[in-house]
Amino acid sequence: MRRKQLGREQKVVHRFVGWSERMPSSSSVDGLGGSTLMVSWHGTRMAAVTGGGSDSLIAAAARRLAAVEKPLLLRWAWEMNGDWFDWGGSPSGYVRAYRRIHRIFRANGADNVAFVWSPNWNSSPDSSANAMERYYPGDDYVDWVGVSGYNFFNESPSTLFKHVVSAYGKRKPVILTETAAIDHGAGSKAAWIKALSSYVRRTPAIAGVVWFDTDVQEDSPHNFRFDTSADALEAYRFMARSARFSG
Repeated sequence: MRRKQLGREQKVVHRFVGWSERMPSSSSVDGLGGSTLMVSWHGTRMAAVTGGGSDSLIAAAARRLAAVEKPLLLRWAWEMNGDWFDWGGSPSGYVRAYRRIHRIFRANGADNVAFVWSPNWNSSPDSSANAMERYYPGDDYVDWVGVSGYNFFNESPSTLFKHVVSAYGKRKPVILTETAAIDHGAGSKAAWIKALSSYVRRTPAIAGVVWFDTDVQEDSPHNFRFDTSADALEAYRFMARSARFSG
């Protein structure tokens, strides 16, 4: 459906995987055609990782993704600087856990897996102790810097993403790992998509955009799909077909 609407393949296909679920297989990734898979792997309690009790689970996940033998993106325990997931709120524990997972993946041959560190655009609670920078595992453990940001309160793309771009864009490629426009009425979704397209065009540090394309998000009344209106679909189609997004 999306291929027909956009006139091209999706560059990135995003899938969520539970902490104890099996990772995608080679056959399922082969079915994506020319798209790159990004796996958002749920976190868990940091002590379950840092204490070594999950080493076998992590190693099994690493071997399964290594067997894919295609480049893919792994986004573990995203939005860790928020207070809505069990894995948030402990910067030092998060860093230790992230590094341990990275080491286990590399030890099990998963060199095709690029690690995406992906905070939320703002922190909750908004305090120095919970600043996103405190969760950064270090350049040796991060291949891409991601960020989640939605215009829930009519924030502009620049407001949502400029901090991450400024902090990390000269060191790592940045990918908008979760974004979408909330419909605030009067053509606002189409207008925000156009603003996003313009912002990304003038921000070369942003190397990828992943739209959160769903209308069934738990605990949310919002329809995040980009085809909720003809003008929103046209704005998205124009963005997706531009050289900046389809090259």
